[in-house]
Amino acid sequence: MGGSQVEDSDDWELTGPSSGVTTMVLVGRTGNGKSATGNSILGRSAFKSRHSSSAVTLTCDLQHAVMNDGRVINVVDTPGLFDPAVSPDFLGKEIVKCIDLAKNGVHGVLLVLSVRNRFTSEEAAALESLQMLFGDKIVNYMVIVFTGGDELEDNEETLEDYLAGCPPELQALLIQCNRRMVLFNNKTKSETEKASQRNELLKHVDFVLAENGGQPYSNELFREAQVRSEKFFNQKKDIDSLMGYSKEELQSLQLEMKKAYAEQLKQLTEMVEEKLRITTEKLEERLASEQSAREQAEEEARLAQKKSDEEIRRLQERLQQAHEETENLKKQMSKCVIL
Repeated sequence: MGGSQVEDSDDWELTGPSSGVTTMVLVGRTGNGKSATGNSILGRSAFKSRHSSSAVTLTCDLQHAVMNDGRVINVVDTPGLFDPAVSPDFLGKEIVKCIDLAKNGVHGVLLVLSVRNRFTSEEAAALESLQMLFGDKIVNYMVIVFTGGDELEDNEETLEDYLAGCPPELQALLIQCNRRMVLFNNKTKSETEKASQRNELLKHVDFVLAENGGQPYSNELFREAQVRSEKFFNQKKDIDSLMGYSKEELQSLQLEMKKAYAEQLKQLTEMVEEKLRITTEKLEERLASEQSAREQAEEEARLAQKKSDEEIRRLQERLQQAHEETENLKKQMSKCVIL
């Protein structure tokens, strides 16, 4: 793994299994500190960030930095894709943009959670939708980044102290991720602490990559985006090398090529939106089925409790009756003794 010092750069690198490039995607709901975490990883203020309950990042963005040993770190910041109010159209377009930015594969999916915010059932459902859309394999590349390290430090708590009281859904997620997690303090001014938390994260990502045969995460959507992108760049290269055409003719060809690529991205977006629709329907059906099963179980428990209460009441009545009969018998025996 490379050193902790980074140099910024204006261009981004294509990701390959052995290219020395590490591509990570930040996901999580608004307010958990995704952009601030991206800045901490890159070692510079690459993404717009501020503490806010409303979204600061409005669209997917890729920034990168080059470490001193030459290792390139690509970070894709995403808007609040886990937010309940996000529309399917917006979600579909942003997922396609994210795929297009990281088309050559993802080495780490960084789920950003905050120790300041409770892990909600909506986040759990959104994460499940992500798994249904991209496949269970995506969890094999997931690392959980907890932000708010400064608050735990102020309260003299550790991350393990915090997790001791976390909800069952988060406990289950940690198990799925083999407890790959790191605590980030995005407010620290200490260069040592910045380097330490960045190196710990990269250690997890490197381990994930090794566990997955050195190959970044990819699926049919990423492969489709890669094929279309390569076709676009090859066409652009061919047009740039054409001879005997006027500047206007070349510009017209480039415009047509860009329109064709935009149409291809539109088709990919429609594919994603359809998958999202199917995924959402399946999840809603399952959640409705689980809710129905819970309600049925609760009703059965209520009826069983009612039956039990009734049986206890009858037993108490019989005991009371037996007690009264015993008392009456004692009184009668007492009269007999007197006589």
